[in-house]
Amino acid sequence: MSRSLFMLVAFLLFNFSYAQEKTITGQVTDSETGMPIPGVNVLVKNTTKGVATDFDGNYSIDVDATATLVFSFVGYETVEKTVGSNSVINVSLAISASELDEVVVVAYGTQKKSDVTSSVASIDAEELTDVTSPDVSTMLQGKAAGVQVIQGSGQPGSVPDVRIRGISSIDGRVSPLWVVDGVIMHGTPNLNPNEIESISVLKDASATSLYGSRAASGVVVVTTKQAKIGRSELTLSSRVGFTHFNQGNFDVMNSRQMFDYYNAFGDTFDQNANTWFNEDLLDRDYDWIDNGTQQGLVQDYNLVFTAGSEKSKTYISLGYYDETGTIEGYDFDKLSFRLNHDYDVSDRLTLKPKIGVNYSTIDDKQHSLYAMLTYMPWDLPYDDEGNVLNPQENGVDWVGRDQSNYLYDLQWNYSENQEFNLFGNFDFDFEILKNLNFISTNGYTLYRYDSMSYTDPASNSGLADNGRLYNYTARRITRFTNQMIKYNNTWGDHSVTALAAYEYNDYKYENFSATGRGIVAGTEILNNAAEPRAVSGFKNDYALQSLLFNANYTYSDRYLAQASIRRDGASNFGENNQYGTFYSLSGGWNIHNEDFFESEIIDQLKLRASYGSVGNRPSSLYPQYDLYSLSNTYNGVPVATPSQLGNEDVAWEVSYQSNFGLDTRLFDRVSLSFDYYIKNTSDLLYFVKIPDVTGYSGYWENIGGVKNTGFELNLNADLITQEDFTWSFNFNMGVNKNEVTELFEGEPIISGRKRLNEGDDINTWYMRKWMGVDPDNGDPLWEVVDADTGERTLTNNWNEATLQDVGSASPDFYGGFGTVLDYKGINLSANFSFSKGNEIYNASRELYDADGAYPTYNQQVLADGWSRWTQPGDNATHPRPVYGGNNLSNKTSSRYLEDGSYLRMRNVRLGYNVPMTGWAESLGLSRLNVFLSGDNLWTITDFSGMDPEVGSGGVNSTLYPVSKRITFGLTASF
Repeated sequence: MSRSLFMLVAFLLFNFSYAQEKTITGQVTDSETGMPIPGVNVLVKNTTKGVATDFDGNYSIDVDATATLVFSFVGYETVEKTVGSNSVINVSLAISASELDEVVVVAYGTQKKSDVTSSVASIDAEELTDVTSPDVSTMLQGKAAGVQVIQGSGQPGSVPDVRIRGISSIDGRVSPLWVVDGVIMHGTPNLNPNEIESISVLKDASATSLYGSRAASGVVVVTTKQAKIGRSELTLSSRVGFTHFNQGNFDVMNSRQMFDYYNAFGDTFDQNANTWFNEDLLDRDYDWIDNGTQQGLVQDYNLVFTAGSEKSKTYISLGYYDETGTIEGYDFDKLSFRLNHDYDVSDRLTLKPKIGVNYSTIDDKQHSLYAMLTYMPWDLPYDDEGNVLNPQENGVDWVGRDQSNYLYDLQWNYSENQEFNLFGNFDFDFEILKNLNFISTNGYTLYRYDSMSYTDPASNSGLADNGRLYNYTARRITRFTNQMIKYNNTWGDHSVTALAAYEYNDYKYENFSATGRGIVAGTEILNNAAEPRAVSGFKNDYALQSLLFNANYTYSDRYLAQASIRRDGASNFGENNQYGTFYSLSGGWNIHNEDFFESEIIDQLKLRASYGSVGNRPSSLYPQYDLYSLSNTYNGVPVATPSQLGNEDVAWEVSYQSNFGLDTRLFDRVSLSFDYYIKNTSDLLYFVKIPDVTGYSGYWENIGGVKNTGFELNLNADLITQEDFTWSFNFNMGVNKNEVTELFEGEPIISGRKRLNEGDDINTWYMRKWMGVDPDNGDPLWEVVDADTGERTLTNNWNEATLQDVGSASPDFYGGFGTVLDYKGINLSANFSFSKGNEIYNASRELYDADGAYPTYNQQVLADGWSRWTQPGDNATHPRPVYGGNNLSNKTSSRYLEDGSYLRMRNVRLGYNVPMTGWAESLGLSRLNVFLSGDNLWTITDFSGMDPEVGSGGVNSTLYPVSKRITFGLTASF
């Protein structure tokens, strides 16, 4: 009996001691940085009992030994730990890529990626900042399907053209709308790329319709960085590198080549009458391109401080960018500052002020690229003593047609400009009721631009005026406000998000310029000029107001629906069409969440479909009014003369868009997205020119329609995902077909080298068709098409040749691909962009590939595969050279249309994450990365010019090529 009693007491004591609670303490940190994470939920599994970590990531909880603790925090992998005999449990949480990918920025908010029913491409900060650049849009190149980014110029500070899903307007806006932190921008914002957290490109009507009247060409939504709760960090990043002038496939003749070119003129050039042409010229061989180009220097420094607590988050950024051009004499620098602050006044009210400032300057004594390409190698810029020669002085030996040595004026003349941008937000979020918030977004931007141009009295260009000063000032102010009510609720299998808002946006712009003549050498003060030469000024403004509504519904994470409507009113429409209504409907189906769906291959499968309308406004701010100019005078008094005929009935350009998409993930490794879209744009806006005898230049009218259809593919693959080694690959491609569907009375519209015609691409080249070289005599040949019979014949008379469609500046497809490898802290990444099928009109060849039409300009060295006719029977690409020109062979024709296809390595980067041990820890470092990076190092193209990226218009005319760049950098966090 006593033994049984003893055993019972022992059993009870054992169970009591095992079930007795004990205190568990520990710290939760970030596995990558080692920094503590506040606010982590520490729950006892299968209970509601739990605590949260404090500011230093510490926690304390009383549990029994059988309990399992669950550690969870948004954006991190969830970790479970069994208590057992432990009294201290420290946990490192790893960032969850899948969780981070679930939230994307969309119009007026964010959305779970699995709930998105529209076409949205999201690019995060790490993907953006691989390329060294002071502007944001450059970094988008090759990063998103359906987004075409065309550099157009490599001059420091230049901004590329961005086109989303083709061109759907003629005289309306064709660039996307930019939105920064909820505020609609006027044009492309001048931001420091290092301040950006993410960019979302909204492509279909479902994604863009909430921006209504300005969204026909797509929307780019930029979110700037915010501090993270529980992190106080100081980060310094630095890049220093060198840029190199990129001649591509282009070169001009040296002295010997030019001499042989002249000899090829034969009897058409009288050497006896031009005694200057003799073999003494071969003693002179000046390389003007080498003289005017240099190895440029690029520097990019950024200092960032972040601090976050439960009540307050502060992000401060200071950046400095400086770049000297690869063409000598041009220097661009930019200083930027940003402060983003969130402050919880109470549990219901959060203030979110933001301010961004940048100031950029340009010092311009840039050498002339045009002169470098056209000046003769026989013309020497300096005399024997090293003095710069003035060809306009008597006795100076100079062959070039313009009798100009640009270096002479460049001794004194220069220009400089400054640009100032201020972006200010005062936003707040107030919780009215549970799940119901009032969100106020209020933005103000100020742009100021000042420039000065100095022309010295001693320079050739300043002789007529005895020197000249030019000052120009421009100012732009925009104001934006959006007052929104937003509802968000989830119950059972249902989830609803809805918003309604009023929005107002206005713009005011003015500029002023003045020129003074007769100055003392060296003065920069306009008041010191002897007399005014010209004064001008300009003002304009616009305003828009809107009402908008949007609702999203999700059932059981399977069935998705979205609807939106926006009513826009704009000041640049007449009373008859002041307001326009734009809308969208979309739906989605997460098939992988259905009970019947079972697959070992497919992890995710979603179908999307959308339809909606978005708008566009004319580029003119006053198309509805009869306009008169007061720039003319009579007897010293201003007089009004007709300028524009008004049209009160001019209406919104509307784009009706359909989108069908499929998103899937295979083997938990490969993500694929497909989109097919149709964009029908009606009521095309166009400025119709009318005869001068009317007194008016023209009027605005809605003249027709354009249709864009296309296909987009986006692929991301995690090829290797081991602990010490990861390898990923991405690829995107966009295919777009453009067609003019309707024009006023079916009549074509000819504009320069292009023509709008029903059934053709909006970018169709319209000119005489080049048919090559007559093998019998070396004359140029063009095509003649009989208007009645359609018979095609050849002619060597340019004036008799038929104007016709000869190609398009639009590419067949474009995109990009890249790869990232990481092995034990060593990372290698590379990104490429490509374009196929667009035709470039190489207008510069009219001057330096002219068959003798400009004999006193240097000429282009024939590209690989080209040949010049020299004798009967030659099948050549180039006619025989004739002094003064060969039958207008260099006049506008498809001869100068070239394939603009290219594949370019945009960036390659090798980096190393230094382990945070020993000396690194003693310095207080939490992260240190060093890297070597190269931009635009390698390009494959058949284009004979320096750079196939010539701008969205497709014309190459002495454009500054995109430079090659090599940089070394480091990022250190404390």
